[in-house]
Amino acid sequence: MSTEFRVTYSDILAAENRISSYIHETPVFTSSTLNRAIGRKVFFKAESFQKTGSFKARGALNAVLKQKAKNPNLHGVITHSSGNHGQALAWASTLTDLDCTVVVTKNTPKSKCQAITSYGANIVYCEPTYADRIKTCDRISREKNIPYISSSDDYDIMAGQGTIATEFLNQVPQLDAIFVPVSGGGMAAGIAVAAKAIKPDIKVFIVEPEGKMCENCLRTGKRLWPETPQFLDTIADGLIIQQLGKRTWPIILELVEKDVFTVNDEEIIKAMKFVFERMKLVIEPAAGTGVAVLLSEKFASMDSNLRNVGVILSGGNVDINHLPWYNRAC
Repeated sequence: MSTEFRVTYSDILAAENRISSYIHETPVFTSSTLNRAIGRKVFFKAESFQKTGSFKARGALNAVLKQKAKNPNLHGVITHSSGNHGQALAWASTLTDLDCTVVVTKNTPKSKCQAITSYGANIVYCEPTYADRIKTCDRISREKNIPYISSSDDYDIMAGQGTIATEFLNQVPQLDAIFVPVSGGGMAAGIAVAAKAIKPDIKVFIVEPEGKMCENCLRTGKRLWPETPQFLDTIADGLIIQQLGKRTWPIILELVEKDVFTVNDEEIIKAMKFVFERMKLVIEPAAGTGVAVLLSEKFASMDSNLRNVGVILSGGNVDINHLPWYNRAC
């Protein structure tokens, strides 16, 4: 790497040692039907089988354990979340005897709020904007004197998420490329640092919902997103933040490929249906973005030397009573 980042491969190995006894080593799945259709071998890393149903448990636990090590008198933590990070932080906090507060917007799906409280967290509702989520979280953090733990823009979070790559490349060392869904960028940054350290020639691609603008930003090397931060209009509610984080941005800019794969809601739904019906796995829309890429024209024209492709199935927290294709002509 030409840049010295504040999350390193050593940090990721330390995180792996710190959290491995508490989390699952998630399985890898394949689909011969898909392999035949696209002419490559695809390996799906099923983080949907992780604690709390998503990859977020890795980073949340690493961050909480690091906070407790720094401050033995720590009594609680706070975050804002669209669901998965809130569940993960609540789980990690209960595991470490901490109080946890999660700020969510008033329109957050009831199923995700119930899941957050089932892990022992207190929920605070705010107006349905990203700016109000941040404002409410900052206020409570000051009032209660508890640290805010970002869902992605935190080096300890990135280190925890990077353990996905160490595990994946141990399971499938022949991977030529990894496709990673991206919101704030914590998982993409952590995976990129680890994967490039283990296998420098590997390609890491990010996958985004429409409106995120990552390719323009990466190709120009500039943060072109409008201020203040916005939510995207997408069924992939785990990827609704438009901007990459200020800390994840330089890592992704340097280590991730400039070709970004963008998918729309209909493509996500088609991908989810394929995984439900043919692979017999439950995934949420955010995880469906990576599968949608495999069915796209852009993927078909990708370098033919990239024969072994990894895809992160980031989570499986979907409300089965409100699947995204209900009431849609798909």
